[in-house]
Amino acid sequence: MSDPVSALGGASYDGFAAVRELGPWGMITLRAKPGTKGLDKAVKAAVGLSLPAARQMVWDGPASGGRGVGWMSPDEYLLILPYAQVATAMAALEAGLKGQHFLAADVSDARCVFHVAGAKADQVLRKLTPADLDALAPGELRRSRLAQAAAAFWAAEGGYTVVAFRSVAGYVMGLLSHSAQPGSELG
Repeated sequence: MSDPVSALGGASYDGFAAVRELGPWGMITLRAKPGTKGLDKAVKAAVGLSLPAARQMVWDGPASGGRGVGWMSPDEYLLILPYAQVATAMAALEAGLKGQHFLAADVSDARCVFHVAGAKADQVLRKLTPADLDALAPGELRRSRLAQAAAAFWAAEGGYTVVAFRSVAGYVMGLLSHSAQPGSELG
């Protein structure tokens, strides 16, 4: 088995905000109705965190190994964990939800992750997304788009963490880098 690699090899750009590709990270899409017997316990066994409330991200961040659980829709969660621990987490979900109706899929190699950091990191996203960043509460996960690419993002570690499809990683890096160019700050 080959070693995992991030989509862009850790690409970065330093403008008025710093843009960094992170990864590879382990990611599991979990589909299950809220209230499914054993759901919270299975998620806790898989990633060590509880289920978030609607539109929230429970995030321990890279300092603790990069663990998180995000609410993606009424019956969908995104579990984030170290890449090497995905198989163990999948087994914990299977054991914890045995006999229940659910779907868990390893989407680690189908996603890319970026971090936009700095005092003006919000300006990078404001240029690209229709989402109202002023209404983005701490701990809130937002699914939207960056230009024409589907993305999810949340405030974290002095900026924003952005998750997108790996197939558009170069496009998203280009968008974020162009948006962070010095001299293009808003107002």
